[in-house]
Amino acid sequence: MDVLRFTTAGSVDDGKSTLIGRLFYDTQQIFEEKLEEIERNTQRTDDEMELALFTDGLKAEREQGITIDVAYRYFSSPNRKFIIADTPGHEQYTRNMVTGASTAELAVELIDARNGVLEQTRRHAFISSLLQIPYMIVAVNKMDLVDYSEERFRTIVDQFQEFSDDLDIKDITFVPISALKGDNVVHESDNMPWYRGSTLLHRLENVRPEATRNLVDFRYPVQSVIRPHQDFRGFAGKVESGKIRPGEEIVVLPSEKSSEVESITTLDGEVEEAGPGDSGVLSLTDEIDVSRGSMIVRSRNRPDVTRQLDADLCWMNEEKMRRDRPYIIQHTTRRTKANISKVVYRTNVETFHREEAEAFGLNDIGRVEIETADPLFIDPYKINRSTGNFILIDPDTNETVAAGMIRGVAEDVTPFGADKAQTKTEQETSPNVVWEGLNVPREDREEKNDHKASVVWLTGLSGSGKSTIAKEVEQRLFDRDIQTMMLDGDNVRHGLCGDLGFSPNDRKENVRRVGEVARLFFEQGSVTLCTFISPYQEDRDRVRDLLPEGRFFEVHVDCPLEVCKERDTKGLYEKAEQGEIANFTGVSAPYEEPESPELVVDSDQDDVEACVDQIIEALEENGIIDV
Repeated sequence: MDVLRFTTAGSVDDGKSTLIGRLFYDTQQIFEEKLEEIERNTQRTDDEMELALFTDGLKAEREQGITIDVAYRYFSSPNRKFIIADTPGHEQYTRNMVTGASTAELAVELIDARNGVLEQTRRHAFISSLLQIPYMIVAVNKMDLVDYSEERFRTIVDQFQEFSDDLDIKDITFVPISALKGDNVVHESDNMPWYRGSTLLHRLENVRPEATRNLVDFRYPVQSVIRPHQDFRGFAGKVESGKIRPGEEIVVLPSEKSSEVESITTLDGEVEEAGPGDSGVLSLTDEIDVSRGSMIVRSRNRPDVTRQLDADLCWMNEEKMRRDRPYIIQHTTRRTKANISKVVYRTNVETFHREEAEAFGLNDIGRVEIETADPLFIDPYKINRSTGNFILIDPDTNETVAAGMIRGVAEDVTPFGADKAQTKTEQETSPNVVWEGLNVPREDREEKNDHKASVVWLTGLSGSGKSTIAKEVEQRLFDRDIQTMMLDGDNVRHGLCGDLGFSPNDRKENVRRVGEVARLFFEQGSVTLCTFISPYQEDRDRVRDLLPEGRFFEVHVDCPLEVCKERDTKGLYEKAEQGEIANFTGVSAPYEEPESPELVVDSDQDDVEACVDQIIEALEENGIIDV
């Protein structure tokens, strides 16, 4: 039976502890002695028990009627086991919420139906997004106090969606409940016949956390060397991500020494495969230098090795951040000294705005750059939570002062307050050069060509059909005497971008170069077609900013991942899933769907001709070409 880790969050007195008590009570997981204790301590005047007493264990919590500490609870249903992190709702305990949510695969965000969305609701949702929790259930609680009103529930759903569109949470489900009465928690409610969705427990039982786990990038931080006798030398640790089998070729970092896996031993003896979460001992075919803090990875799928980190940081200590002193950074099993070299910005988690800051105080969250004394072996937190997180430790007190989520290698980080497009252009502009104007302005070319210039940017997963659609669009335009140019993702990597790989930073640079080239063709009066996966919204927006308003057309070629895999005649997805191709979008690297594209074409539903028709019609409707 699999295990789901989830966290509860909400404002003070939204009913988190009562909800957990209800889950335990209705699944018959509370012992009789505990029930009798709850009944004795219940101070309500109605017939309902104070189920919050089941979880609010600290004396201070009972006296104040709030949750302070992070309490971990365990229960099970017939279909799944659960580990709950009951986190505090008050702003001053933000660090406790970060701690409780750091290992969660789902977040339950409670909202009091009487109060609606509050600042704390936004704060908790932002933290869930920052921690890359893939699933969220928004439980609108205390529906019994608003007469189980459907209108009130719909209003709160709209309030939440107004700001949640800006967050990176893949799956949000809304459930109206009454934790006190038990409506829609474990059992369906007779009081809300208008609600036809699942109960909260049913949703908890049916999410698929394994779909979000990294099964591709094999990462094995070494905890210790095991040598019971001179004929055996193994390396104890836990598989943080990916899978490994005996006979596979590996590389040990930082030594870069290669070998093969000879055996994998667990408490159950030797096994043929180890995957995420499996602890054991690996033995290698060669005697090479391996020690605590080393990392064993596949030879053709390696993390970034760097001493420069770009990271999001939550400050968890009452003593303010000091940039004039070293801290200790703990990353997987590796520990070294680290300095916070730059505070890029602090995030106002109520408004999501970025603010200038010299340092962080307790519960502050923001973006920083960190320099370490020794290299670390990192993946972006968005791709691999296990190798993308770290903590900072005060070397004098040994207290944990901060928790961090790695964005990548610290380079090209936009300083606070600077315009993104302008800053990037300034960074990439060579010294002592000026922009050379054209003798023939674009407007004159447009008048002679009898059409306007534009950039049509087709983005989507590999195999979605971007190039196929763009070629047909180009042919249609050419047949109508439209000046066109097509920039294809594979073609530019044969020359212009042949020096780039597929790391997040290389992908950004690839799109930046292509955007600048597209801009040049735009100034020549062409309708320029660009077909690039371009997985990051920020990069696509940067290209948009290069052009006048109304001349950039972002076209999302939407196609389900499974369909893209079926179309993959080159076998790229299969190689990526086997770890032979690193940073492959949709498998081991993220794809950020366009937030507000000019057009979405469903290439799995519509044939090529229909998709082409939609793009041509969009150009006609916006006056780029004549009808």
